[in-house]
Amino acid sequence: MAKIRGIRGATIADDNTQQSILDATVELLTALVESNDVDVDDIAAAYFTTTQDLNAEFPAAAARQLGWQYVALLCAHEMKVPNAMDRVIRVMLLVNTDREASEIEFQYLRGSDALRKRVVES
Repeated sequence: MAKIRGIRGATIADDNTQQSILDATVELLTALVESNDVDVDDIAAAYFTTTQDLNAEFPAAAARQLGWQYVALLCAHEMKVPNAMDRVIRVMLLVNTDREASEIEFQYLRGSDALRKRVVES
């Protein structure tokens, strides 16, 4: 029986432009779907956040470009934390899957893997 699993990922946009945000988000979503063998019909929702310095486009627009017409999408800004990385796009996909939690592969692209190190060190 399928369970709902959260699949996390992050990336960094080159700059605060519509194209940069879309390019980085498409790359991230593609990596998450491919690495976890996800069928788009099994994605219940995608929750995107960006750091406050990114506002030229909604990352959810990239999902629509990929054909995610029936996936519930939501965007928000991250908290403004001192010394946090800039230009970060994060996503949490809620996916119906038979995979165990330990089998889920998160994706941290374009240097955003440093976000994971910051959490571990804290």
